[in-house]
Amino acid sequence: MSEQNTEVRPSGQSPKRNNTIIYIAIIAVLLIGNIYLFMSKNKVSEQRDSAISQLDTVTIDRDNLKNEYDAALVRLDMLVGKNAQLDSIVANQNSEISRLRSQIQGILSNSRSTAADYARARTLIAELNHKVRTYEERIAELEADNTRLNKYNELLLDERDSTVTTNIALSQKVRLGSVLHASNIRMVPIDLRRGGRKEKETSKAKRVDVFRVTFDIDENRIAEDGVKEVFIRIVGPNGRLLSNAAYGSGATDTYDGQTLEYTLAKQISLKQGEPLSDITVDWHQDSGYESGTYQIEIYNAGYKIGNGSIDLK
Repeated sequence: MSEQNTEVRPSGQSPKRNNTIIYIAIIAVLLIGNIYLFMSKNKVSEQRDSAISQLDTVTIDRDNLKNEYDAALVRLDMLVGKNAQLDSIVANQNSEISRLRSQIQGILSNSRSTAADYARARTLIAELNHKVRTYEERIAELEADNTRLNKYNELLLDERDSTVTTNIALSQKVRLGSVLHASNIRMVPIDLRRGGRKEKETSKAKRVDVFRVTFDIDENRIAEDGVKEVFIRIVGPNGRLLSNAAYGSGATDTYDGQTLEYTLAKQISLKQGEPLSDITVDWHQDSGYESGTYQIEIYNAGYKIGNGSIDLK
């Protein structure tokens, strides 16, 4: 029987090597999986953080836009309060202002508005602010025009008042200049005899039948030609006016609007620049005359133009 040299390998050596390879592969797979999961988790976190950041940015943009829009509305409301015409423009539903406000409010009130929508809203707000500035400039121009117009009106009023004052003064001067002036005033008490056919001057009150007032009108270069009226007042010793409507007594107005009662009125024909002499007015009365001093006053155009007196015994 022949001897054989046979090498005997340890049992289990090959499976051990195979298991090691398997373990290494498993560990590699797990490591790769963990790396992938880690990277995926980081990417998700980054995406989440980016989404949160974008959401915060959108929220901030919306809040900023709302503040800008509210500020524009405040300026617009202030302008509307200054100008009634602008109020009607803003209130008009078809106006450009109303269109802008409607679009901006639509974007800001929509919870689904995007960054692009907010960008459009920002453009619309800028357009609204531009129109508000245009209105501000126009109102400023109108206010400046009104200021200039008011100053011009004040100047015109001052000139008018000055002219009126001058005209009034001139009118008063002309009026005063045209007022007549009486001189050489005489009052002659007359005693009528022989049934009035004979007249005799007397100084005794009990014999007086007629008071005859005689006066002159001086030359006047301002008064125009025409019929002028003078009023004669005769006041007795008791301070009472001699008057009787049946004999021509009445009342007229003075230059300052007061009522002036008179004894007699006399119309005279005047020529500019020519005097009148010996104008005569007779006063008759039913009752007798008292002793004492009688005052005579003559008026024209509301002004007293002469006076005199006489004593009766």
